[in-house]
Amino acid sequence: MRAVTISGSGPSGKLSVSSLNDPNPRHDEILVEVAAAGVNRADLLQRAGYYPAPEGAPDWPGLEISGTVASVGPGVSRFRVGDRVAALLEGGGYAEFVAVRETQVLPVPDGLDLVDAAGLPEAVCTAWDNLVEVGRLRAGEWLLLHGGSGGVGTVATQIAAALGARVVVTAGGPERVSRCLDLGAEAGVDHRSEDFVAAVHDASGGHGADVVLDVVGAAYLADNVRVLAQGGRLVVIGLQKGRRAELDLAALLTKRATITGTTLRSRPAAEKAAVVAAVREHVWPMVEDGRVRPVIHARLPLAEAENAHTLLESGEVFGKVLLVL
Repeated sequence: MRAVTISGSGPSGKLSVSSLNDPNPRHDEILVEVAAAGVNRADLLQRAGYYPAPEGAPDWPGLEISGTVASVGPGVSRFRVGDRVAALLEGGGYAEFVAVRETQVLPVPDGLDLVDAAGLPEAVCTAWDNLVEVGRLRAGEWLLLHGGSGGVGTVATQIAAALGARVVVTAGGPERVSRCLDLGAEAGVDHRSEDFVAAVHDASGGHGADVVLDVVGAAYLADNVRVLAQGGRLVVIGLQKGRRAELDLAALLTKRATITGTTLRSRPAAEKAAVVAAVREHVWPMVEDGRVRPVIHARLPLAEAENAHTLLESGEVFGKVLLVL
C-alpha cells in the first residue's frame, strides 16, 4: 500500500509517499480501505519530533480516517465488509489501508459524504470528552471556546450549541468570527484586537465562563482564570503558545475553580473505547440529523501531504484539511 512516511528527525522532517506492507487485522480489528484522512496539529508535532506515536502504533502520521471495511478479524461483531466507517487511530491514517480496533470505529450515516466523514473522529471525541466528561458542560452554561475556527473548535461549537450551552468563541479576524457564529456560537471575539475576558463578561452579564476549552496554553492561563465564573472549569487541550506560566492560586481558590489538562492519543484502549461509545450514543445522533457536521477547508491528494501541513501551519484553515485517496 501507499503511505506517507516521515524521513529525517526534528523540525526538518520531510513527508514522502512510500510503499509499505498492507496491515493485517488482529482478532478484534477491522481493516479499512481509506477514503480520506484528517490532518491535525498533532501530526505536525509528530513530524517535528515532539509527539511520537504510542508504543505499538504505526510510526507514520494520521489520527482519523474514513473509508470502507475491507475485512474483519474473527472477534469483530458490529461491522461487515463494505460498511462505510470512520475511525479514531493512534497513528497510521495517512495510508491506503489501516487496521483499527472495532471499539474505535463509528458507522458513517447515509447522509454524510464518506470523504468528509474523515474530519470528525478526532474532533468529536476530543470535543465531547473534554466539554462534557471533563468540563461537565450543561445546558444554559457559558462556554468560552478558544480556537473556534479550528478542527476541534468548529465541531465543539456545534456540539455545545446542540446541548443548549451558550458559546463564546475566539478566532482570528472578523470574517472567521462571523463564520463561527453561523455554527451556533452566541458571541465571538477577534483575539487579534479584542479582550476576551471583557467580551465574555459583557456577553454573560458579568457571570463569566462556566467552562473554558483552551488550545493556547501558557499565554492564556492568567486570563483564562480571570474569565472563569464561580465554580468554573478550565480544560487545557493544547499548548500552541507555551507550556509554562505563573498561576495566581488565590484567584483559583476564590472562584473554587479547577484546571484540568488532557490528551487523547496516548490513553489506554479501554478509555478510548469508552470515549467512542459515548460519542456514538450522544453525538452521532447529532451527526445523523445534521446538527453537527464536518467543516472542511480543503481536500488534497495523499501525495500532497507536505502541502496539507504547510496549509495547516499557515493559520488560515477554517475547520479541517483532508488527504483524499
